[in-house]
Amino acid sequence: MTATTSPAVTYPANDPNTWRTLPATSTPLDEARVQGLLAAEWERFTAQTPGSAAHHARALSPLPLGVPSSFQYWDPYPIAIDSARGAWLTDVDGRQLLDLSMGFGAMLVGHLNPVVMQAVRNALDVGTLFVTPSPSATEVAERYQQRFDIDQVRFANSGTEADMYAVRTARAYTGRRAIVKIEGGYHGGYDGLSVSVKPTVEEAGPENAPVPVTPFEVEAGTVYVVPYNDLERLGVILADHGSEIAAVVMEPVLENIGIVLPDEGYLAGVRAACDAHGVLLVFDEVKTGLTAGYGGASQRLGVTPDLVTLAKSIGGGLPLAAFGGRREVMETISDWRMPHFGTYNGNPLVMAAALAVDDICTHEALAAAEAVNNGALTASDAIIAAYDLPAHTVGFGVKGAITWSPSPVRNYRDYKRTDFGIAELSWLWGVNRGVLTPPGLDEQWLVSLAHTPADMNLLVEHFAELAEAVRA
Repeated sequence: MTATTSPAVTYPANDPNTWRTLPATSTPLDEARVQGLLAAEWERFTAQTPGSAAHHARALSPLPLGVPSSFQYWDPYPIAIDSARGAWLTDVDGRQLLDLSMGFGAMLVGHLNPVVMQAVRNALDVGTLFVTPSPSATEVAERYQQRFDIDQVRFANSGTEADMYAVRTARAYTGRRAIVKIEGGYHGGYDGLSVSVKPTVEEAGPENAPVPVTPFEVEAGTVYVVPYNDLERLGVILADHGSEIAAVVMEPVLENIGIVLPDEGYLAGVRAACDAHGVLLVFDEVKTGLTAGYGGASQRLGVTPDLVTLAKSIGGGLPLAAFGGRREVMETISDWRMPHFGTYNGNPLVMAAALAVDDICTHEALAAAEAVNNGALTASDAIIAAYDLPAHTVGFGVKGAITWSPSPVRNYRDYKRTDFGIAELSWLWGVNRGVLTPPGLDEQWLVSLAHTPADMNLLVEHFAELAEAVRA
């Protein structure tokens, strides 16, 4: 095995808003050893989880794949959870698991946060659904005006809904139909944004000029796909098709393929390119939102979109989403160019939770959670260096990831070149030792307000054990 050398780069010193540390050197892993460890860990998994296996066998009859949502499935079966509190889960086998998935951000304030639970209990005494205006919805909207610096906002029930209505709003405002999205970006189940989410490289065309890859069941309309961190390709698309494009829809920080950070000046360049062609910029902050900081990723990174979508972190575990932005764009709702409906929109039960989350997620609380996250990233950096691993850490706000590549991941094709074998082993190693990160092999961990440094030390300790095992 031959070591590769690259300059060590630590981003917090240069940019306090992001974290990425690249190793000075790295040595490739022994693939045979990785596969041997992986086989042993799957045997350990099935031995530890007979209750989850039995539950899955039962669930296969009423539920396709035996799960309520397809991402929850993995082979041979997923872990079934009985209960949760704070930062911890209890599965049907009675095992305690440190939750580092936390609903991809939906549980930012922790499971059964007492402030949120009390607010919801109070709402249950008043009413759960009025289907008329309520002061609680108005108050949440006023708070979001201030927190996220948006002129007007409307509520929805999921990130998919919020993204769908943001696209419709952009189309109504511009009178155009086409959209641009980022290759590898995920924006829920809306047809127009289900293009090139995680296409095969064989289908996706040239790396610098990807072609749209559409699932057969999707009616997407005209969607142009561009690589993340590639202003040149975006400029070509806008120059050739700008008069038909309503919006560029993107996550400001990609969080569907680990954590992919914007190059310096990239988001500002996207903003300028959109402005030059009369195209709206829509930031999907369903996964970032409050996990990025007090005012979300757009404020943290200093680029203001025309529309922003929010979900997950703002609801305290209840189904809540929102979309909003510039008043003149949102006026398409007021003048009925873009009708927006929803029986459950802004219902008092969820609004009670939203107000509680807004109270809890202060600058100080989020900064403290981020400090815990940065501590885990720093400790992981030391392990990567000590064992010369072909990996690096990435962080943004209260989220972190170990990316199995010695070089930075700047776009979807870089992500496809990462080592998925060791990524699977790393995930399963944690699951078998009581640490649950998302099962996608490309997701990030989340430090909630309920996590402690001692909790995160478990992640670090198990990572060190894994590093020793793969280098033994």
